[in-house]
Amino acid sequence: MEEQGTPVRNRPGSNLLDYLRWASSGWTALVFLFLYLPILLLVVYSFNASKLNVRWKGFTLDWYGKLFENTEILAAFQNSMIIAGVTTVVATLLGTLGAWLLHRYRFPFVATIGLLIFIPMVVPEVLMGVSLRVLFASAGIEFGYLTVAIAHITFCFPFVVIAVQARLDGIDPHLEEAAQDLGAPPMKAFLLVIVPYLMPAIISGALMSFTLSMDEYIVTLFTTGSQSQTLPIKVYGLAKKGLNPQLNALSTLFILATFALVVLSEFFSRAGVRRK
Repeated sequence: MEEQGTPVRNRPGSNLLDYLRWASSGWTALVFLFLYLPILLLVVYSFNASKLNVRWKGFTLDWYGKLFENTEILAAFQNSMIIAGVTTVVATLLGTLGAWLLHRYRFPFVATIGLLIFIPMVVPEVLMGVSLRVLFASAGIEFGYLTVAIAHITFCFPFVVIAVQARLDGIDPHLEEAAQDLGAPPMKAFLLVIVPYLMPAIISGALMSFTLSMDEYIVTLFTTGSQSQTLPIKVYGLAKKGLNPQLNALSTLFILATFALVVLSEFFSRAGVRRK
């Protein structure tokens, strides 16, 4: 035992661990700075009076006003909302039913079925876009809202399946049996007992589907028509022409909307954990 007042020696390698900890913290801070500094600059320059966005010339809200007067952007936004709305509803229904069927019943080759469901999540978007375009062209389907919606549903519904399956892993197997013992038919027991239990996961999956559909560019590019161009395609076309402060304003609004959706998704996820 060391005498009182004598300095305690550092353990061998403790200085090295401290240096590594500081280096790791500094690297993490640089990564976050690299990721979020451009977003912060974009938000700041959406209020810049300069049209070129090269230097600050004063605060203004004019670009937001002009954004809401831009008919091309508003039409593309309307297309995105229609397609994202249809995608969210259909993908949520298919994903919820698919997850419940895989949980409730035992099918032959269930592992293969699960693998096929999750393939759209990992297939490169270019490959998916090309394959869907070939499929629609071979079937004689005109490119437009329908083709884009089908394409978005294809890669969105697996995310709903994952969210609902995670919720089903903790479900009490006696809930459905208790409802049926009380006289509820299987469909009524599913709608009145199982669906409310799954609602946090269903809402989280629906929010994820809506966000992915609104953001998708590559698959949409291969499956859209002249009258069904979505907002990402229109924004990319405008960005190629040069700097446009209206795009900064639009991006700022989307950042706020995305943040709100993330908060909602987290809220419903935590609500589901608390109910568990």
